[in-house]
Amino acid sequence: MKNNKIRKGHYGYRDANKKRRITYVSLFAVAIASVLIGRFFVPMEDIKNLMMITAILLVLPMANLASPMLVAWKFKTAPKDFYDAVKPYEEKFTVFYDLIITNTDLIMPIDAAVIHPTGVYLFCPNKNVDVKKGEKFINEILVGWKLDGNAKIMVEKKNYLNRLASLRDLTDEDDDGSTEYITKVILGLSM
Repeated sequence: MKNNKIRKGHYGYRDANKKRRITYVSLFAVAIASVLIGRFFVPMEDIKNLMMITAILLVLPMANLASPMLVAWKFKTAPKDFYDAVKPYEEKFTVFYDLIITNTDLIMPIDAAVIHPTGVYLFCPNKNVDVKKGEKFINEILVGWKLDGNAKIMVEKKNYLNRLASLRDLTDEDDDGSTEYITKVILGLSM
């Protein structure tokens, strides 16, 4: 059986993740409503109390699923033309799509992240994001993992695509083995 689940970092993840979370939250809501309605048809007070506790306990995992969904609700998957413009770089570099990087102060939708020996190049379509604060946050995390803190966030699509076009191809000498670690860090930062 083929697994059609779109994983984090792949194009279409935001929309697929949103649909998946809506489905799970809806199932939890139906289960909670069923338990609460069923409570009125049970004559024994002890069973009614157990059903109320069950409903309360079902709210916790539902809230864990719903809270990230609500934070990321307004962020959709990047337009197909942007994906088509970045896709050719997948052959040369590690590329991730549809990330949402958060910390206590920032929520940054990252439509594309390209990992290259000269840095991590991220495109954020939200022009209102504090780029300096976002770069500082990501670079501090990278340096904390003993990696080069060379993350650059760009909010202009044309500038981002020009920067990708200017990146030189990787050679065997460029591979210091850090790409795998940077990949884990960037994916770990994303919700």
